[in-house]
Amino acid sequence: MIDTSASSSSVLSVRLSDQERLLLEAASAQARTNLSDFVRRKALEAAETDILERRIIAIPAKDWERFEAWAAEPARENAGLKELSKRPPTWRK
Repeated sequence: MIDTSASSSSVLSVRLSDQERLLLEAASAQARTNLSDFVRRKALEAAETDILERRIIAIPAKDWERFEAWAAEPARENAGLKELSKRPPTWRK
C-alpha cells in the first residue's frame, strides 16, 4: 500500500463534465474531505486494487505436482481462527 501521508509534489489534471464534477464534489463532502484529497485517495485505492487483481502467479511445471499435493492437504488447525469463528459477527453486537 502506498503511503499517502507524504506531501504531494506532482500535479495531475483531469477533464470532467459538469455532472461528473458535481458527483465527485458531493461524494467528497459526504467523506468530509476536500475534492482533491478525495479524488487522490479514491484513484490510488482503485489503482492498487486493479494492480492486485491482475497479478498472475506462475508455478513452474516441475513444481506443479508438489503444489497440487499441498493444496489437497487438509487445513492445519489454527487456534486463533477457531476462537474467532466462535464470536458473533461485529454487525450483530
